[in-house]
Amino acid sequence: MRDVPDGVHRRLKARAAEEGRTLSELIRSELIEIASRPTLSEVVERIRAREAVSIREESADAIRNERAGR
Repeated sequence: MRDVPDGVHRRLKARAAEEGRTLSELIRSELIEIASRPTLSEVVERIRAREAVSIREESADAIRNERAGR
């Protein structure tokens, strides 16, 4: 592997062997996993797109009311 430190290469190769896969298979599956994760900007956009929530009671009051109902 080019431009990959020797220690990293050895560790990945050992991990692949432990899992019964080739280094290429391990790296391919890891890249697919990474590509499937949303970026930080995508996560922020999803959060911004959500409808605002209005809270009707303070958290301390909610806890007191829940405890009183037990």
